[in-house]
Amino acid sequence: MNSAPPPAGVALAQVLDAAARIVARVAAGKSLSAEMDRAADERTAAPRPALIDVTHGTLRRYGRSQAIVRALARQSHTDPLVEALLWCALYLLESGRHAQYTVVDQAVRACGLLEKWASKGFVNALLRRFLREQKLIEARLQDELPARYQHPLWWIELLREAYPDGWTGVLNAGNLHPPMCLRVNRRRADPDVMRDRLVAAGLPAARVGSVGLLLETPVPVDRLPGFAEGELSVQDAAAQRAVDCLDLRAGQRVLDACAAPGGKSAHILEAEDVALTALDIDAERCARIARNLDRLGLVARVHNADCLELSPWWDGRSFDRVLADVPCSSSGVVRRHPDIKWIRRPADVAAFATKQARLLDGLWRVLAHDGKLLYVTCSVFPQENDAVIEAFLRRAPDAQRLRLPAGIRAQCLPDAQHDGFFFALLQKRG
Repeated sequence: MNSAPPPAGVALAQVLDAAARIVARVAAGKSLSAEMDRAADERTAAPRPALIDVTHGTLRRYGRSQAIVRALARQSHTDPLVEALLWCALYLLESGRHAQYTVVDQAVRACGLLEKWASKGFVNALLRRFLREQKLIEARLQDELPARYQHPLWWIELLREAYPDGWTGVLNAGNLHPPMCLRVNRRRADPDVMRDRLVAAGLPAARVGSVGLLLETPVPVDRLPGFAEGELSVQDAAAQRAVDCLDLRAGQRVLDACAAPGGKSAHILEAEDVALTALDIDAERCARIARNLDRLGLVARVHNADCLELSPWWDGRSFDRVLADVPCSSSGVVRRHPDIKWIRRPADVAAFATKQARLLDGLWRVLAHDGKLLYVTCSVFPQENDAVIEAFLRRAPDAQRLRLPAGIRAQCLPDAQHDGFFFALLQKRG
């Protein structure tokens, strides 16, 4: 979400200092979420909303800020912290949120906080030259695809091949601030009544799907009426379609095989009275599932387990429905996790596809005859989606692909209302 400027008493230089340290570590391969947690643990002086704005805004601009620095630098400057500071400062200059002279001045001051005193002149000169030559630089960047579309070249090429008529739209959507969609817990609230409550609280929202409310403007969850009482959850509008695809019935045994953080597990239990088993290989994420279910007043068997290692968690009774929301490149949600564009490599897509195939093969064993498995990714790369499903159908003669409910496409591309997801519904022939 957009953030306000730093509060009184917190200099912009402090925000740039903390943001540059985080961005430099992410550029070296670290996770943005882990680095943000580290900043919180270290009690960084920069307020978190401002820090989120600068780090996420900078990282969404993959390729652009780097290209600007390359174009303007009159020296070979390879200091990672100084380059990261420049990227952050360029983001703030183009955001228009602060006066230009303020950004330049505070970036120079941040050099001192970073203990890069010798770089003050370099930072000052480069930023001022950018302001003088901005139009010329902008024209030059149009010929550099990573700078123009703010994604790695290999990523651009994969999308251009997959979506020859729509690849630019996918890339542009990946650079936007993500929308904020809510899911109404039907066991505790009515979607239309909840929409009226949001409007009364000054939070206009539109109905999407069966239980979704798309906020006009993202806000912190503590501003949402009914959130603490378990009447609402935050969940992307496209992610909510998974439950619509599962064809749930009361009394069914349902497995959510890669469940953390628990949004789809909770949605399943809100939608129907089923016996749900939720698995995740990460113990901390399992604890998060349990907390989310507790807030919503829902009950499931939550296991910290590898879904492919059956003996620790499976009682031998088949499941009527299996949700396989498998690990993937996350290319459909990159605007929420802008570090993904920095840390992914071309070989990762094939590696994820191999893992996804193993998960499909393993989970097929626990599915009942005539049962249904929903394969889900938050990827827009066909190599992780249709290619994986088609290969599985060739390996599994008892599997057939079913049509999705009306209005739901297998490949959902990101847009202003939702993220990018893929859905494939498979049935095991009896």
